[in-house]
Amino acid sequence: MLERTLAAEGYAVTTAADGGAALAAVERSAPEAVVLDVAMPGLDGLAVCRRLRAKGLALPILLLTARDAVNDRVAGLDAGADDYLVKPFAAEELLARIRALLRRGHEPPEVLAHGDLVLDLRSRAATRAGRDLALSGREADLLELLLRNARHVVSRELALERVWHGAASASPNVVDRYVSYLRRKLGDPPLIETVRGAGFVLGR
Repeated sequence: MLERTLAAEGYAVTTAADGGAALAAVERSAPEAVVLDVAMPGLDGLAVCRRLRAKGLALPILLLTARDAVNDRVAGLDAGADDYLVKPFAAEELLARIRALLRRGHEPPEVLAHGDLVLDLRSRAATRAGRDLALSGREADLLELLLRNARHVVSRELALERVWHGAASASPNVVDRYVSYLRRKLGDPPLIETVRGAGFVLGR
């Protein structure tokens, strides 16, 4: 019913029958928003929500549940949900909440974070565990690219295009050099991993 309702409003919808399938679908299709039923087989909606947030995914999440007690709503929000809708509900309210979440999701973030690593997009200042990293402008641009693609491989070619804007004087070696600078400033435990023949990934 929800799939038909959302599709009728022009949304491209992917459905999942249980929590494990939901996690796999999010990894596969990178949706703009997720609607989770708390009472799913296997991993429930709260567990799925926690795992998505643990992966560093900031996509909007709306939880659906039949439980309307205050502690149930608090549990959902603490798990990382952005909104909470109690069943039964009107389709119009669901659609309005999804529209609101998508608007919020399209607002440019002021900071990017990955674990204890934080980059302020306005000041270009970065910290790890509260320690100022004193990045150069180019280092901050490269870190932003890695943060926006956390746990996904960033190729040297993409870095040259996005950070060096395809400058003729830049070569793949310059990417390796700046990754080395970042690693030194980020300290331990290491965050940037080299994927042989592919590029670099911000992991852990």
